[in-house]
Amino acid sequence: MSAVLTLATPEHFDRLDALVAAFHAEEGIDLASDARGAGIQPLLDGIPHGAVYLIGPPRAPIGYVVITFGWSIEFGGMDGFVDEIFIRPGVRGRGIATEVLLSLPRALGEAGVKALHLEVGADNVTAQRLYTRAGFKLRDGYHLMTRML
Repeated sequence: MSAVLTLATPEHFDRLDALVAAFHAEEGIDLASDARGAGIQPLLDGIPHGAVYLIGPPRAPIGYVVITFGWSIEFGGMDGFVDEIFIRPGVRGRGIATEVLLSLPRALGEAGVKALHLEVGADNVTAQRLYTRAGFKLRDGYHLMTRML
């Protein structure tokens, strides 16, 4: 199976929302459906702060990846953050996520993105192996910190 990526647009909302809901349920993320929709819709409408790509055929996607954009002096320009990546459980283990995480950074780099970041649970060894295979590395001496507003 190939990890064909399609930039998601407003007509993909229902399929994407179902995938995001499945990911959030799996990860224990408790977010009301209206709040989830408020997070998804601007990305589909073309907000410049991020993009959603459907993985697989757009009519029946098998997953998605969300990239958000920022600016970094340290990295010399625009950087990206893999906000969420999800592959349906029934098709995991076939190299699809690895393919996405190898091909998408090349395309983003060609578009001027200088670095791509992500976060992973300290106890999620499977995801850590995936991200390492895709070229991501822990930054010595750094931890992601968050303040909710």
